[in-house]
Amino acid sequence: MEMTSLKAFVAHHDNFEIRVISHAGSRFYQVELEDVEGERHMLTQRGKPMMFRALDDIYLELKRADIHRAYLVQHVAHDEMIGREAHYSAPLSSRVPLVF
Repeated sequence: MEMTSLKAFVAHHDNFEIRVISHAGSRFYQVELEDVEGERHMLTQRGKPMMFRALDDIYLELKRADIHRAYLVQHVAHDEMIGREAHYSAPLSSRVPLVF
């Protein structure tokens, strides 16, 4: 989802979740929107996934889109390595609320 599409989506919908995705061992972040139907959309720029190096950069971009809440999700390969299903949607077990 391009930034202009995100702004338009936010202006017309109020039931969605924004996730800031971080992978263990990586210094980059990505932003994902999950809509009410459960579909996930990565934030893109000119068709390529947007990568951020700092949370401050994400805060600025999301504020420009009129978004003030998100969840920080840290993906760790541990669950998959031991044969358990990942539980990233469990409340606050792997998600940290962000307010900006």
